[in-house]
Amino acid sequence: MRMTFLGTGTSSGVPVVGCDCEVCHSTDPRDMRLRSSVMIETDNTRVVVDCGPDFRSQMLRVPFRKIDGLLLTHIHYDHVGGLDDLRPFCVFGDIHVMADASTAEQLHHTMPYVFAEHLYPGVPRINLDVITPYSTFMIGDIPVTPFRVFHGRLPILAFRFGKTAYITDMKRISSADENVVKGVETLIVNALRFEKTHAAHMLVDDAIAFANRIGVRRVFLTHVTHEIGLHDDANAKLPEHVRFAYDGMTIEGL
Repeated sequence: MRMTFLGTGTSSGVPVVGCDCEVCHSTDPRDMRLRSSVMIETDNTRVVVDCGPDFRSQMLRVPFRKIDGLLLTHIHYDHVGGLDDLRPFCVFGDIHVMADASTAEQLHHTMPYVFAEHLYPGVPRINLDVITPYSTFMIGDIPVTPFRVFHGRLPILAFRFGKTAYITDMKRISSADENVVKGVETLIVNALRFEKTHAAHMLVDDAIAFANRIGVRRVFLTHVTHEIGLHDDANAKLPEHVRFAYDGMTIEGL
């Protein structure tokens, strides 16, 4: 099993429109971050987590093949704004989109034309499945265990795939849910920036402290802002087992 980072930025992306900082003017592709999303694959199965407004650009960078499942963490636009761009993938059949009950309900209001009784030609054909936290299921040969984290006060989903966990937009996690991720070897977790606390997101030190509590072997930080600094400089500030992910980065052997 392997994971590809389709995007590692926050809701604004990097570069930020109108910003003149050195990160936003960097020519290093690792400093250019689309909205956060990952793709988990085996030879037989492809799963995507979140489908933000950069989805089309992200999928142009990878081989075109069937998406066996699309998992949504929550309803915020930077995580669902690209759902209409699923249309090309419908050549393989309807797309199975999976979300918790709250996100599924809100999608009907966000994109009502996708779920109308009579669909007009060209609309993405989506099968929307409600998933329940803590119930493990299979997408092809990939095991998926959803669990809860809190994005500020908003409960959202995170996912465990065997020995790997993917968490985005987390501010806090309950001790019970922390137990769900104990035993993972690879953790992908959000870390907004080094300083200036945020009401709905962890900072780098928060993410590292969480990773140390659950005892993971390697950590990749995602959902970061331009305030993190240039990629190489930012990585130099981290412990050896912690790295900043970047768009296009692939982790093998999960």
